[in-house]
Amino acid sequence: MHESMMTTELTEFKNTFKKWVDNEVVPHHEEWEQKGITPREVYTSAGEQGFLCLTAPEEYEGMGLDFRYSAIVIEELAYALTSGVAFFLHSDVIVPYLSNYGNDTQKRKWLPGLINGSLISAIAMTEPGTGSDLQAISTKAELKDDHWVLNGAKTFISNGHVSNWVIVVARTEVEGSEKSKYAPLSLFVVEEGAEGFERGRNLSKMGLKAQDTAELSFTNCKIPKENLLGEVGKGFLYLTNELATERLTVAVWSLATAKRCLDLTVEYTKGRKAFGKSISDFQNTKFKLAEMATEISVAEAFVDRCIQGLVDGKEMTVEASKAKYWCSEMLCRVADEGVQLFGGYGYMSEYPISKAYVDARVQRIYAGTTEIMKEIISRDLIK
Repeated sequence: MHESMMTTELTEFKNTFKKWVDNEVVPHHEEWEQKGITPREVYTSAGEQGFLCLTAPEEYEGMGLDFRYSAIVIEELAYALTSGVAFFLHSDVIVPYLSNYGNDTQKRKWLPGLINGSLISAIAMTEPGTGSDLQAISTKAELKDDHWVLNGAKTFISNGHVSNWVIVVARTEVEGSEKSKYAPLSLFVVEEGAEGFERGRNLSKMGLKAQDTAELSFTNCKIPKENLLGEVGKGFLYLTNELATERLTVAVWSLATAKRCLDLTVEYTKGRKAFGKSISDFQNTKFKLAEMATEISVAEAFVDRCIQGLVDGKEMTVEASKAKYWCSEMLCRVADEGVQLFGGYGYMSEYPISKAYVDARVQRIYAGTTEIMKEIISRDLIK
């Protein structure tokens, strides 16, 4: 966030969290990338310090803060290029489903653990044949006596291995559902160790090496009746309501990463010599840096407006889609220019700009592709 958005409390929180990231995350992130997973202990440590689920209600041991604090956590992790630590996914994408649609019993059972890091969450939406088309979900849940039986498969599930508490989106055919124009989806909490729940391999990816991404399968998986989250058949509505926040988290992450790419590139071009002078002295370099800085500043102004809108309780579906689309595309442009100005060194994995470039690409895909964002924006224009 721009300094104009910062209060004394926000600044103090930022300084405290940054210190924790510098001490507890940055020195170990390369090792986690090699192992392909960020250990659960990182979440426990963050939970003990009060860095998880910042917007969770105080009555369930949360802090009841607003999204500005979440944005700071996202920004600091992104700027540090610690892409394996998916706190935003846990705290701001998944846990709000429980906070907003769970009943009191469910909240008292699970929220404290999610807040203190003893429970780590994942959400299983995407299937091998669906991609962004949530209405095409085929994973099915059937009610049998006092439990649900879940059958299906999910893929590209972030935190798929490290998590022990998963929200699964499944089709529930109930009476009257055939009359709805939306697929009759429901949300279920599947806990670690549930009969019929299996995790597949940790998928090998282009980037985000320290963030585990798994395939999940459910074969006659028995789920207690009370693990239904919200009402039967309202899952599509719940997903639609929460996707705006998810997309804004991607915009915030992309913006902060772009800032780091610019800072790395400025530092490198000032120190690198070519033809007897610094690369930063060449007009082409100056113009490229100016373009990168301008794109970042313009994006920051809009993202700050979106953050404030979310804090104020405004409907942000279209605005968040614009922010996600623009910032993820902008990050890829900025990272690409950074690699170009680094020259051959930018292609070497030991240089942070290389890692930033590779990690950037997926921002245009997950949480809804750029094409889906454009579809949402255009629908609003011609409705």
